[in-house]
Amino acid sequence: MRTAILTTDTVPEPTIADLDGVLSQLRQSWTARITVRRPVNEQFARKDIFVSLDGESLGVLSPGQEISQEVVPGPHRLRVHNTLFWRTFDVSVQVSEHAGFIAANRPGFGTFSILAYFLGTNLVYLTLERDELVRQR
Repeated sequence: MRTAILTTDTVPEPTIADLDGVLSQLRQSWTARITVRRPVNEQFARKDIFVSLDGESLGVLSPGQEISQEVVPGPHRLRVHNTLFWRTFDVSVQVSEHAGFIAANRPGFGTFSILAYFLGTNLVYLTLERDELVRQR
């Protein structure tokens, strides 16, 4: 008894649902990252720095710490504050880009003034700068 083997020369065609599934998986794999770090040797270590991204809190930075968040590529709004001063940075990240920032408290005008002494607090200014070294890590 012989068995017949059927061969076909046609390639199965993907359905619209199959293609939508593949595109959805690709979109999910297209990510970027935003990192905010705080220097270790900061003069005003007692004053915390609060970090939020696109209106959602990411956490609180103490000296030497960093917060990193995976994001969808595109425009984002990064905000940091030390309860006295706020800094906002609008950033647009591309696929697989890693955008880094340094947030730090620093002294400024009136930080060590007599008024600050009598108020029991120092005016601690806040800086937020782009960290170009983060791309090399």
